[in-house]
Amino acid sequence: MPVVDFEPTEDQRAIRSAVRGLAARFDDQYWMEKDLAHEFPREFYDAFAQGGWLGITTPEEFGGQGMGITEASILLEEVAASGAGMNGASSMHLSIFGMHPVIVHGSAHMKERTLPRLVEGDLHVCFGVTEPGAGLDTTKITTFAQRDGDDYVVSGRKVWISKAIESEKVLLLTRTTRFEDVKKKTDGLTLFLTDVKVDGVEIRPIKKMGRNAVTSNELFIDGMRIPAEDRVGEEGEGFRYILDGLNPERMLVAAEALGIGRAALRRATQYANEREVFGRPIGMNQGLQFPLADSLARLDAAELVLRKATWLYDHGKPCAKEANMAKYLCADAAFECADRALQTHGGMGYSEEYHVARYFREARLTRIAPLSQEMVLNYLGEHVLHLPRSY
Repeated sequence: MPVVDFEPTEDQRAIRSAVRGLAARFDDQYWMEKDLAHEFPREFYDAFAQGGWLGITTPEEFGGQGMGITEASILLEEVAASGAGMNGASSMHLSIFGMHPVIVHGSAHMKERTLPRLVEGDLHVCFGVTEPGAGLDTTKITTFAQRDGDDYVVSGRKVWISKAIESEKVLLLTRTTRFEDVKKKTDGLTLFLTDVKVDGVEIRPIKKMGRNAVTSNELFIDGMRIPAEDRVGEEGEGFRYILDGLNPERMLVAAEALGIGRAALRRATQYANEREVFGRPIGMNQGLQFPLADSLARLDAAELVLRKATWLYDHGKPCAKEANMAKYLCADAAFECADRALQTHGGMGYSEEYHVARYFREARLTRIAPLSQEMVLNYLGEHVLHLPRSY
């Protein structure tokens, strides 16, 4: 019989403790103010950069620690659980793993001039894939890169691009062969790592309901010139390159959701113990106690699936089912817990003073991004249960 070991390694325990201590320097008041002011958490980001945490998965030869997705998921869970939520996690999410296509497929020169800066916190990168007309159907993107001598000339539009305003570079997915001209729909897509604040690119922030310390943006691209040396790998292979990072991304968002759920549960139980109505703590009432206990069970169960998913990935084993399940279960458990935390606070939960309203808004995001709960179920239905494709 195989041995199942739930004991974290010494490194993993050290990571959790160190990140928890560093994140605790930035309290809920800090995050409320950053969110309300729509201001990037520069001090927080710089503290984690100086601590070397942005390079946790970057190879050691480029100044990183060369650790796995398990360690990265622990880091982002603890960041979110500190009360930083998605504002804190999203400020560093792409630095931690978003450059994976470059690490695996980029040229030596590209890696040398970008990865050390990323680890140091000096380089911000955004990820430009999603388009208004394509949504999750990435093969239907229409942003087009036309070769012109030593450059590509690009026109198109991107949407929901996190950190574009704060970023110097963008990992930009384009078509170099139009959809109607390819034999296989995933062919003809090309990935670039290039400057984003250049002529031909207009960045417009999107007004949104939460996670406002980190911007989400539309990119309007018209005649943007990209040097051919900024291409990641081979022309036409971009879809294959971004696939490498999809399962880890789902795991990391699952970890962030899990952290928000932990933060919400901590706030709810504290309030339920302290708030007295009719001469007794409201936590004595089973109508409040049972939902919180149920959320504890659901968060712990979801975490087990997440731990299995990251273990499989780090050991080079198939993990798509587990990655999707982890994202689905952690997002649902977190949002339900945040909703219950708000309900536990009653009317005060609707104010910003107790912070659970912010957790509620940010937990809701994890049920949409990086893919919706419904798309996870589509995947499980088709690829795991072998039911007919539903879309």
